[in-house]
Amino acid sequence: MNQANINVRLKQSDNQYLCFLLNDEAYAIDILSVREIRGWEAVRALPAMPGFVKGVLDLRGSIIPVIDLRLRFGQEQVEYTETTVIIVVRAELEEGSRTFGAVVDSVSDVLDAHDHEIMPSPDLGGSVDTCYLQGMVSIDGRMIVLLDVDKVFNPKEFEALGGLVVPPRQAEA
Repeated sequence: MNQANINVRLKQSDNQYLCFLLNDEAYAIDILSVREIRGWEAVRALPAMPGFVKGVLDLRGSIIPVIDLRLRFGQEQVEYTETTVIIVVRAELEEGSRTFGAVVDSVSDVLDAHDHEIMPSPDLGGSVDTCYLQGMVSIDGRMIVLLDVDKVFNPKEFEALGGLVVPPRQAEA
């Protein structure tokens, strides 16, 4: 086997995901989209936002929207605890890259998944939208849902749910 084939094989099986919990269920996002993990801190609420948008956070001079993923996925609101964290992620959208904060119950570990371990998202029929799912991985009997960061944090989806997080900055005249 030549060096090019070895590199392709390594690249194809080099999938790392940050795992986190929501309501005791395991989810994961591509680790390359994660910028940092912060402990829960109060955010500045904004008026007329969907319930899952908790507000905004000043991240070293950049204002980022903070979204509670429990609420984003229709789960019940819970009180934040010492394990609650904000995962700062970067999503690639049509209008460019945007940074968001994702509130999750806790971060658990980093998952190394080979391509053959990633199963496609289930087809649940036309009435259930699975566009947020990248796939699923079963490790030691634990099913982990792989989320597509670019779709979960797409502001166009927020518009459909009743509000836009933060409008893009207008160019000054």
